[in-house]
This record gives sequence, structure tokens and C-alpha cells, in this order.
Amino acid sequence: MTTYSPPIDDYLFLLHDVLRVQARHDIAGFADLEPDLTRQLLEGAGVFLREVWQPLNQVGDEEGCRLENGVVRTPAGFGEAYRGYCEAGWNRLSAPEAFGGAGLPGVISQAVSEMASSANAALFHYPALTNGACSSLILTGAPWMLEHVVPQMVSGDWCGTMCLTEPHCGTDLRLMKTRAVAQPDGSYRITGAKIFISGGDHDLTENIVHLVLAKLPDAEGRYSDDLATVSLFMVPKVLIDSETGALGARNGVTVGSLEKKMGLKGSATCVLNFDDAIGYRLGTTKADAPPGSKSAGMSGMFHMMNHARLGTGLGAVAAAEVAYQNSASYALERRSGRAVDPADRTGSAADPIIVHPDVRRMLLQQRAFVEGARAAALWVAELLHEEQAGAEPAQRRRAAGLGQLLTPVIKAYFSDRGFEGTNAAVQVFGGHGYIRENGMEQFVRDARIYQLYEGSNGIQAFDLVARKLPSDGGAAVTAFLDELRAIAASAEMCSATLDVYAGNLLRGAEAIEEVVAWLRQAGQDRGETLGAASYDVLNLFGVVLVGAFWLRMAVVAETKLAAGEGDPILLRRKLVLARYWFEREMPAVDTFLRRAQSGADGLMALAADAF
Repeated sequence: MTTYSPPIDDYLFLLHDVLRVQARHDIAGFADLEPDLTRQLLEGAGVFLREVWQPLNQVGDEEGCRLENGVVRTPAGFGEAYRGYCEAGWNRLSAPEAFGGAGLPGVISQAVSEMASSANAALFHYPALTNGACSSLILTGAPWMLEHVVPQMVSGDWCGTMCLTEPHCGTDLRLMKTRAVAQPDGSYRITGAKIFISGGDHDLTENIVHLVLAKLPDAEGRYSDDLATVSLFMVPKVLIDSETGALGARNGVTVGSLEKKMGLKGSATCVLNFDDAIGYRLGTTKADAPPGSKSAGMSGMFHMMNHARLGTGLGAVAAAEVAYQNSASYALERRSGRAVDPADRTGSAADPIIVHPDVRRMLLQQRAFVEGARAAALWVAELLHEEQAGAEPAQRRRAAGLGQLLTPVIKAYFSDRGFEGTNAAVQVFGGHGYIRENGMEQFVRDARIYQLYEGSNGIQAFDLVARKLPSDGGAAVTAFLDELRAIAASAEMCSATLDVYAGNLLRGAEAIEEVVAWLRQAGQDRGETLGAASYDVLNLFGVVLVGAFWLRMAVVAETKLAAGEGDPILLRRKLVLARYWFEREMPAVDTFLRRAQSGADGLMALAADAF
């Protein structure tokens, strides 16, 4: 049986010592986040998730979901645990107060989200997807939806989904076949099939609000493979009266089948059939883009996808965290071999495997990634809130650019490294990690999907180099490089060790600057160059981003230790993990740079029919 302990002290350190959210008076809502408040919230959520959700994690994996008479049934205990989560308000910490939420900054809900995903990733999918769909409805929904639909989703009484993928169409939305036909009353009739729909059907709530991509015909009634014809629609499982909000008849949405999956078996992944289902086209409530505009609806879809991409990266961190905790506990207990240093020997026939350098390597690799990635992801959450609530327009633009730049990095680099972390945890267990009853192989199976969700990692990498880097004349890259140099400068007046780390980080900044300039030139000559370089460029950004936050944490740790403040055990651990990252991970900077600059010829030389 696996265990889980929420990393509350680590989050309090990040929020109040590293990011110093309580001092950010330039971002609305941050000054209210005093340590007493955040500790109370995180500890309350942590107790609930550890005691109620985590014990159901292996139950959900063993039982899975099942399809009975057209309705999906979730594993035993999921319904009560979901309702308890929503009744306590953990699902709506950052939802606007106007719709029944607590209105807290996203850094708080992100902390609770990570803990929820570590405790029970499959169960967390239901409220997580609902929050993403709900935030898009707030941006693009008609007034009646804001009055009658959004509050029900904020409360958790209704759930939400994102319906994009089709059997023949994944990321290339031009090829989708789902069609929308306008009706005289302003609604639409939606017909088509969607696959891989997480939370597509279940017994947790009485209604599910599907956000569905579908194509509109041209003036002659023809449908074409043109992205401009795609719009976003709200299609409820049960029809909603727009005047009163009352539920009516069942809509034309049915479950075609329940996917048999590798992992996350307690999260219902469905094939959904839309048969002349009633839907409502989404636009925006903002004055600069009238309701029903194509661009507004698609912007809502991209908002939802970006929400999901960031959540996907965080889910991988959460999986690696709980896998690490269990592998570290096992390494302290499992006895095999003798310690090389006599001082580490226990006097028994064998010593705990934690004494062996290679076991230490795997544990440090896991923990250094998890804690560094957590810090970087929390900063991105801060940026996203700053984009909406910053005091100055220039401040909001800068935050928006940085957030957009780093979204593919968070999704792809974090999901790759998070999966590696769960694999390392199995390796620490040895053969016992391969045995199902110990629970470790479930973490590997569950974590594997994060590399595939919301556009595979190769697509995220290409998005980074082809769209994010050149966007707005490269302003976001410049802002990121400025951040790296400022972090390095903050460390130069500390110890000699941190001065060396600062130099390593500056080398990372130089490598990013070099590869961006190279891409700008090389990409003009051959389009394949961008695709060939993209994955290594993304890894370069990822290792440097995490390194930047290890340096930030190390500066704080050294300063507090020198002043005799804080928890010395936590602070000394931060310094050891920072050392690991700069000694073992940052040297890859030059490797990623050289590989990116090697071009496309080596990848494209072999004829397709020779594979």
C-alpha cells in the first residue's frame, strides 16, 4: 500500500520566502496571502486529501470505471470523495467570487491541485477538467450561461469536459468531421463523434457540460478542411432552460464506449457520440469581440487548452512527487549489501540501500526535478494571475508573454521528466517495484499519459520554436533572458559556490540566446530545421528554467541559514538539491545546444520506406 504526505512546508517556503507573494502589492489579491492563511488552507486540504482521497487511489486502479446501460459508473468511494472535496470548497479556491468561488490567486489553487493529483490523479481529473471548461465559459459564454451554468460548475454540482479529438483527427483540427447546423432559435445541432474524452460520462454529477469543437458550413452549406470553419460550442448532457436554469430532457449525447486504458483507470475516458445534439455557439462577453464571433470562440478553446497543458505538466510533477516519497521510504527500509564507508554501516548483515551511491543518484534525480519544477510552475501561476490582475499594462503584457512562452515547456519538459521520475522510483524498489500490489507500477502507468495529453511533446516543442519564440518580435524570450540574468546577479554576492552556480545559469542564458539566433537564420533556409531542432531546444529551456529556480531557492536558503531563520533541515536540503542540479543537470545545456544545431539532414536522410 502506497502512502502520501502533502508537501505543505515546501509550498509555504516557495510562496512566502522565494516568491514572497505577501509583498506583491502590485498584483491584486496577493497581499491577502499571509502565511497564516496559506498554511491553514494547505493544511486543511492536505489532511482531507491524505485521509480521504489517497486511500482510494489503488481502489480506483483495481476497479476502474464501467459502462452499464449507457451510463459510466465510477469506482467505489469516488462519489463521496468528490462531493466532500467540493463541499469543502477545494475545487473553487480561485474561481471568481461572483460565481461562488473564493476568488483567491491561482498560486493557492495550484498548490492544492498538485496535492490532489498526487493523492488520486484519476479522481482529480473530474474537478480539474471542470475548472478548465468553466474558465472558458466565463470568457466566452452568453449571459444566461454565466447566470445558470457557470455557478453550477463552480460549485461542482455539474462537471465539464473538453471535446476536441476525433478518430481520424487529433491535433490537426482542419480534418475534424463533427458538424454544426444553425437553428432558427439561435441554437445549433451538433453531429459527430469524439474520442479520448476524459470525464465524458460518469455518475458523480447530474449534468456534464461539454465544450465541443465543430465545423460550420459555408454559405452554400458545404464543409471544408479549413480551420477558419471550426467553432466552439457548449453541449450539455442534460438540456438546460436558459430562462430558469432548470434541467430538462436528455440531450443527444451518448457514450459509444469506454476506453480500456494503460492507467488512470478511475478517470472515465469515453467515446462520445453527438447525434443531432443541441448546442450553443460560444463567443465572448467582451465588447471588442461580439458574441458568436469565430475568433472569440476559438480563443476560448485555446484558453481551455492552455489551462489543460499547464495542468498536465503539474500532474506529472505530482506523480513524480508521490512516487519519490514511496521510493525514499523503501530505500530507508530495504537492506541489501554493505555501505562502502564503515561509518555508514549499521552492524547488521546488510545495510539500507539508501547508503549506495546509485540509489542516492536516483532519489536525488527525482527530488531535484520535483522541487525545482514545482517552484517554476508556481512562478508561472503567478505570471498568469499577474497577466489578469497586474497594476500596469506593460506589467500585464510582460507576464502574458512569459506565460505563453513557458506553457509548452511546462507541459512537455515536466511530463517527460515526471515520467522518468516514476520510472526511477520503480528502479529503487527493484523487482518489488514491478509487483502490482506495491503500487509503484501504477504511478508509471498513470504518469505516461501526461506526455500525450493536449498535444504530444514533439508538438509542444515545435510550438515553442515556431510560434512562441518569434512571437511579438521575440519580446518574451528577451524578458526570460532578463529574468535569468537578474537571478544570476542576485546570487553573485552570496557564497563562492552560488557564484559558480550563477555562472552556470548565465551560460544557460547564453545558450538560449545562441540557439534562438541560430533558429532565426536556419529556419529561413529549410523548414525541416525547426522541427529537427525543436525537441532539444525545449529541453534546453526546461533545464535552464528549473536551474533558475534552484538558484533562487539556494539564495534564500543561504540567507536564512546565515540569519538563523527558518527550518534548517529544509534549507540545507535545498542547498544539496541545488548542487545536484548544477552539477548533474546543467552540463546538458551544451549538449542540447549542439544537438539542436546539428540540423535536419541526419534525421531525414533515411528513406521513408526503409524504416
